[in-house]
Amino acid sequence: MTAFAQSKSGKFVVVLDAGHGGKDPGNSYHGYVEKDIALKTTLKVGDFLNDEKDFEVVYTRKSDVFIELVNRPKVANKINANLFVSIHCNSVKNFEPAGTETFVMGLSRTDMNMEVAKNENSVIFLEDNYKKTYEGFDPHKPETFLGLKIIQEENLNNSINLASGIQDNFTSNLNRKTRGVKQQPLWVLDAAYMPGVLIELGFLSNIEEGEFLNSDEGQTKMARQIADAIISYKRENFNELVLANDTKKSARKEIIEDKIEIDSSKSSSKDKEDKNSSGKYKVQLFVTSRKRDTRSSDFKGLRKITYIYENKLYKYYFGSASNEDDARKLCNEAKDKGFTDAFIVSF
Repeated sequence: MTAFAQSKSGKFVVVLDAGHGGKDPGNSYHGYVEKDIALKTTLKVGDFLNDEKDFEVVYTRKSDVFIELVNRPKVANKINANLFVSIHCNSVKNFEPAGTETFVMGLSRTDMNMEVAKNENSVIFLEDNYKKTYEGFDPHKPETFLGLKIIQEENLNNSINLASGIQDNFTSNLNRKTRGVKQQPLWVLDAAYMPGVLIELGFLSNIEEGEFLNSDEGQTKMARQIADAIISYKRENFNELVLANDTKKSARKEIIEDKIEIDSSKSSSKDKEDKNSSGKYKVQLFVTSRKRDTRSSDFKGLRKITYIYENKLYKYYFGSASNEDDARKLCNEAKDKGFTDAFIVSF
């Protein structure tokens, strides 16, 4: 039994989850063991955050112990944490692939990403009474992922913002190869009630990258970039979180109204009028740090593309609907065009 600290009033609480542990070593290649690298890197992230003002760090594990997958997000839920961050290492049978990638909860079905989901969820089978605990969830069967859902769209957007910051730091500051931000149905993220990400630091199967991640220098550098992204996330978002309850709703409304929404088919002088008359629902296609021409082939022929620029990211939306049924039709249309991660957002 592991005891976890309760959150302190006014603190920004981050739960750090070192992947695997104990009887579950995770990936092992060339003498590099995932559970050890994940733990050492995670503890370093916590040290950096603890040096900052108004942070509280809680760990799912601080030593080489086995923590059941179902209990990892429970730690964050129990203390109403602000963020859940799970740290892992990747591997494949081919020794050439390299690069970092950060996952958020989602339902995409690309083959390579699905393999990551299977690998990270497979720890379920090491737990006692896993059939009862996970109610038939089988990480080896893609169809079982259909039951997973994103609890809050806002959490997903915030997760994407954090994940993008982490990946940008890895690339810009450490010149690490990036494999991007991806959405996957990972149990540990689905069960968390707050924004969360799962970071794959790199491939242990790539001997050069594995050597870097296995070194104290590599772990320190990677941890620094993760911590800096979390610190930036807090600075951009925490002002609203610490507001008193009686002013929270009005402040949230002001923040939403201050966002800039742009429709390529309208002039800038009509932006405010267009937004007020737009539908209650839109379909989010993707988030990127690079601005796209709304008439470009990137949107695969879809019309009525709008976007919001927020936290240094562009969020692109398709269509407008006043009810959920019409919104679902728009979402299905976007998925038919190839936007498999599209989802409905309410305004």
